[in-house]
Amino acid sequence: MTGALEARLGVRRGAFELDAELVLAPGTVLAVVGRNGAGKSTALATLAGITPLSGGRIVLDGVLLDDGGRGFEPPERRPVGLVLQQPALFPHLTVLDNVAFGLRAAGAGRADAREQAQHALEDQGLGDFTDRRPSQVSGGQAARIALVRALVRRPALLLLDEPLAAIDAELRPALRASIRGVLDSFPGSAIVVTHDVADAEALADEVVVLDSGRVLQRGPLAGLRAEPADPVVTRLLAGAGQDGGSGG
Repeated sequence: MTGALEARLGVRRGAFELDAELVLAPGTVLAVVGRNGAGKSTALATLAGITPLSGGRIVLDGVLLDDGGRGFEPPERRPVGLVLQQPALFPHLTVLDNVAFGLRAAGAGRADAREQAQHALEDQGLGDFTDRRPSQVSGGQAARIALVRALVRRPALLLLDEPLAAIDAELRPALRASIRGVLDSFPGSAIVVTHDVADAEALADEVVVLDSGRVLQRGPLAGLRAEPADPVVTRLLAGAGQDGGSGG
């Protein structure tokens, strides 16, 4: 799987409407930046299969995942990994069993799932944490564990929803570098939703600016800064644009 994505995302939710096209070549890391309520998290939810499309279609590596109600692949059958702002690790499971959980849900046996999880944690320098509970690891470690859990199933598309927002500011540079290292070796494509331009600059090849459910501009960050297509783009890429709204 290469992570080639062709998506036209149409969602209607009350007064909010998402109508955005996202196309990713294999191996691309795309940052989606926008004000609160722009539709960023809604877009990820449609790709992950959490929110069905009202219109449009999602095709990943040539496989139709959703065509607006007629055909729909549920989340557990999609080759898509999702990492949320809060790691959402199961508190009653060890780190090892948290990572193995997705493999078990996909049908792997307990021993095989735990062996794969062990290797995946060791590969990311987290082998010493396998027997700990989530309450016994730091926020940064929990974020890295959640990333390993998403990757262990070898998805074609990796979705990261504000992966650094809940991390203390002084810890973000190190975690940002860790995520960048993971993305560099990840064979698929990835979409990172973020409010922080520093995240987009460090992690992504290209940036999409989303506002009110529409794509305002897309391209390399330097190009968007040099020639912004809209005042909203200028404000967001200067670090502003944190006002509220609806629609995710």
